[in-house]
Amino acid sequence: MKKVLFIDRDGTIIVDPPDEQVDSLEKMEFLPGVIVNLHKIVDELDFELVMVTNQDGLGTDSFPEERFWPAHNKMLKTLENEGIHFKDILIDRSFPEEGAATRKPGTSMLNKYISEDYDLKNSYVIGDRLTDIELAKNLGTRAIFIHDKQNADADLCTKDWNEIYQFLRSLNRVEEIKRKTKETDIELQLNLDGRGKGSIDTGVGFFNHMLELFTKHSQCDIRLVVKGDLHVDEHHAIEDTAIVLGEAFYKALGNKKGIERYGFLLPMDESVAEVAVDFSGRSELIWKAEFQREKIGDFPAEMIYHFFKSFSDSAKCNLYIKVEGKNEHHKCEAIFKAVARAIRMAIAKNLQNPQIPSTKGVL
Repeated sequence: MKKVLFIDRDGTIIVDPPDEQVDSLEKMEFLPGVIVNLHKIVDELDFELVMVTNQDGLGTDSFPEERFWPAHNKMLKTLENEGIHFKDILIDRSFPEEGAATRKPGTSMLNKYISEDYDLKNSYVIGDRLTDIELAKNLGTRAIFIHDKQNADADLCTKDWNEIYQFLRSLNRVEEIKRKTKETDIELQLNLDGRGKGSIDTGVGFFNHMLELFTKHSQCDIRLVVKGDLHVDEHHAIEDTAIVLGEAFYKALGNKKGIERYGFLLPMDESVAEVAVDFSGRSELIWKAEFQREKIGDFPAEMIYHFFKSFSDSAKCNLYIKVEGKNEHHKCEAIFKAVARAIRMAIAKNLQNPQIPSTKGVL
């Protein structure tokens, strides 16, 4: 799903003059740092830009005030020359007394963004007025308030665009999924930029242990509760967990801009696991592992392959897994640790090259 920055114009991108009328080029002045930081946001982060503004001075459909447009167009051209393109520019030109439904904090102009294609809960309204904060509430987004006073309903209050960029850049890649079927009921919270902390409860002891190791070595924070039909067997609980975990990785990575993409390996006592991962957007599992025991603890050995096959399918990644050793517990543990370490490498952000790691330009 796509994330959006819904950005106000006057007081947010350009300085709002005392008479609140940007009716000449001489009165068109950018806020300090806005151009360079918007450029970095577009270049490095996973947001679409949409301008949403109430500008009485731009006139109405019936009474257009053309004297205001040169400054507006000059602003857009300047931003475009710096690689800053707005997907949409939504201007409500009604007067305040008209009470138009399109006028902020109303959301009528933004109905097309209220869909499954857009991740509004991780999108932001950025503006300098309380109506912008109200718009964020009504739209179901978060808010950044261009103001030196604190506001309890805003995630960040500042007049510094450097701070806004740093805040957006540091946002955790987080995904929450709830999946309920006739066989399982799963709740998962995943933070790709965590510290390897979590809480795992699948109802299968050895599986809990493996996912705890996975959490620790991937450095992802994972909260997982699985209620499955264990009275039948462990199959559905393990398979559905893999599906949900893979889906969470796929969604949390977004367009994969700036990630390392690849990762690999690990020894475990007498066992050695070799793992390669590629978050390519394609699913494939190469499996070179054999287990001699039917169960490891309460975990069916055959489900190790099935877990990683379901994960790779759901995460849309390529996985190569090979393990050798004598102790079945160690072999399984080596695989989970190695996959976690490989994923940790692959999802790491490359701050020197914040582009999508593909010559195609898309993953």
